[in-house]
Amino acid sequence: MAGWGLFDWRGNWTLSLLLGYFCYLLLGATIFQLLEKQAEAQSRNQFQLEKLRFLENYTCLDQQALERFVQVIMEAWDKGVNPTGNSTNPSNWDFSNSFFFAGTVVTTIGYGNLSPSTEAGQIFCIFYALFGIPLNVVFLNHLGTGIRSHLVTTETWGHRPRRYQVVQTLGLALFLTVGTFLLLIFPPMVFSHVEGWSYGEGFYFAFITLSTIGFGDYVVGTDPDKHYISVYRSLAAVWIILGLAWLALMLPLGPLVLHQLMHLWPQSKDPTSKKGIVPEADGLSHPMKLPIAV
Repeated sequence: MAGWGLFDWRGNWTLSLLLGYFCYLLLGATIFQLLEKQAEAQSRNQFQLEKLRFLENYTCLDQQALERFVQVIMEAWDKGVNPTGNSTNPSNWDFSNSFFFAGTVVTTIGYGNLSPSTEAGQIFCIFYALFGIPLNVVFLNHLGTGIRSHLVTTETWGHRPRRYQVVQTLGLALFLTVGTFLLLIFPPMVFSHVEGWSYGEGFYFAFITLSTIGFGDYVVGTDPDKHYISVYRSLAAVWIILGLAWLALMLPLGPLVLHQLMHLWPQSKDPTSKKGIVPEADGLSHPMKLPIAV
């Protein structure tokens, strides 16, 4: 009977989770539709109006010829060629851009604005991703675990004096704050300055990138009217790797710091815990151990 009860509990939890997940998708679909559908209709109408004006100004063209030209532009865009500018635009497949593309493959960001167009390139991309994605996961996990092990040793934290715990906790909080600024807050400022975006657009790009969503609506180094340094996109790829590694460090370490602060705060008001000891039921004082889990 106990087994059936456990099965019923797990079944109910799975059903509730499935229902909640589906409702979350429905909520997102509804809100996105309300926010974006009207703007899309306006853009579509504006585009059709511009085509009519173009035909009125250039009477030597007909509707069919214009549609063929638009199709050529769309095919060029799908292959990563920006239709604005001229043939002197930098190549999308120089080393810096290729390095950036390789980074988006192994991190599964996949902006979608650039992809291999040759059969050989597509086949290589498949095998490159098959080995690169697991390698990226192992690398980020190992890097995050290694940094965490050097920053905090939770096994002996509870045996340390309270002053040591406070100093180490505040040091970790400062470390996480500075790292968050350097890797998550400051880069959007740089992107906004270089690309001509607002800070909101730069932060949006950074979030969509580091969350590996990668819509491709905002991508650095793609404006043909701007002159970027040769290593700009390579540096962006390095930032992506460091940012993902930082998130791998933040996700487990952030709750750990908050957990420790929550335990240290009551101690500051309790005179019996100023030296890291608490009275036990046997009347003796023992070192206080905090149940901290990574």
